[in-house]
Amino acid sequence: MNMLINSEWVAAKEGIQLEIINPADGSILDTVPQSAEEDVLKAIEFAREAKDRMAALPAYRRAAILFKCADDMEKRKEELANLLARENGKPIRQTREEISAAVRIFRGFGEESKRIFGTSMSLDMVPGMERHFAFTLRRPVGVVAAIVPFNYPVELYAHKAAAALAAGNAIIVKPPSDCPLTILKIAEILENAGLPQGAHQVITGPGAVVGECLAASHGVNLVSVTGSTEVGRRISRIASETLKRVHLELGGNDATIICRDADVEYAAEAVILGRLARGNGQICCAVKRVFVDEKIYDEFLHVLSEKTKKLTVGNPLDEGTDVGPLITEHAAVSVEKSIIEAVEAGAEVCVGGKRTGAYIEPAVLKNVSFMSPIMEEEVFGPVAPVASFKTLEEAVFYVNSSKYGLQSSVFTNDLPTVMNLAYRLEAGGVIVNWSSAVRVENLPFGGTKLSGHGRESIHDTLLDMTDQKSVILYNALSVYGDLNGV
Repeated sequence: MNMLINSEWVAAKEGIQLEIINPADGSILDTVPQSAEEDVLKAIEFAREAKDRMAALPAYRRAAILFKCADDMEKRKEELANLLARENGKPIRQTREEISAAVRIFRGFGEESKRIFGTSMSLDMVPGMERHFAFTLRRPVGVVAAIVPFNYPVELYAHKAAAALAAGNAIIVKPPSDCPLTILKIAEILENAGLPQGAHQVITGPGAVVGECLAASHGVNLVSVTGSTEVGRRISRIASETLKRVHLELGGNDATIICRDADVEYAAEAVILGRLARGNGQICCAVKRVFVDEKIYDEFLHVLSEKTKKLTVGNPLDEGTDVGPLITEHAAVSVEKSIIEAVEAGAEVCVGGKRTGAYIEPAVLKNVSFMSPIMEEEVFGPVAPVASFKTLEEAVFYVNSSKYGLQSSVFTNDLPTVMNLAYRLEAGGVIVNWSSAVRVENLPFGGTKLSGHGRESIHDTLLDMTDQKSVILYNALSVYGDLNGV
């Protein structure tokens, strides 16, 4: 497949192609262009021209384009889900859910594009300003660059691309290098929905070239990044030279606290779905650390291990598969190494943990030290390390000692405990009686500390992708009459 620049499907200037590999069997699915800096600069130039066309596009037309794209994506849901499963490795049932989420997001931003409101105010709170009147406008920022990760590429693409277009911006998308094909297919759908020329471009290639060039350019007004903390740091440093706005949703080391009054079966099921059997464990807000009250620790480990044994690892296109391959074999080797290091530090494997190619058997680890690397770093794969705690104070201390702060969760039926933990846990979200792996498109999503800053949602992202402008109308009011001497 070629990439999309200025509404044309083109190869890279240097003609180099990247192979896209099916992680399930190592076969070559397709090739895409490997962009050079010259290709990126050309796209930025076209986006600068397109931003004026987008800013002039009425809200009802922006909404209609997003609605049409959503409708066509829905009609082609099975085709898109199949392609996403093959290039990404997630089971087909989950890729169908991801396409459905993207459809909802496009429709949501289509609706929200008609609700970009300003405010109005009289200035009579300031002596001498009684006759003046003011209002605010929200206008598009201009050119938005979106850097999309591999784990939920279509859903996260939708959060960025649909938002930018709803706000009236031009957008340049850098899809994940390992799985760009489904995004390119959706770009075809969006291009046929009636956008102005060059308003939406997709450039394939390595992040060190495409992402860094977008971050460095004076022609880009905002960069939205979902990815690792390392990537976020690099993009932030580069973007700071031009003082452009940067939105970061980065890594996480999301903790779950399971209190002694929790329903053990229910909590174990939530950890399964929130870590081991969703996205092949490659989710930024997945359960990555499990802290269980010592009174129910052994029971919880037994139930979690038994449920884990029942998971089916296999071809992502098989309807019965729960866990597919990781995005690459290299990624699986990295997860395997983390498990081995944890065992060498004293942890025990209750179940799973073996690697075959890009596949990792879902693993449960017990007797894991609070301070071991597998509890301190983000491990991107189906591994659940479980530690016990004596008091909630101890659990809160270890949860908050992390350098990350994306999401967290707590299992308890005690309302005061819920409220206190909601206030005290240092994370962008606290999920009560379910796993941390929850994201709903109309709720603010994002983290603290090294998990990034800013919030994405159908409302919040639209505000971030617009600028607020104040307009003052001098001597517009006579209602206050002559106030001299009053």
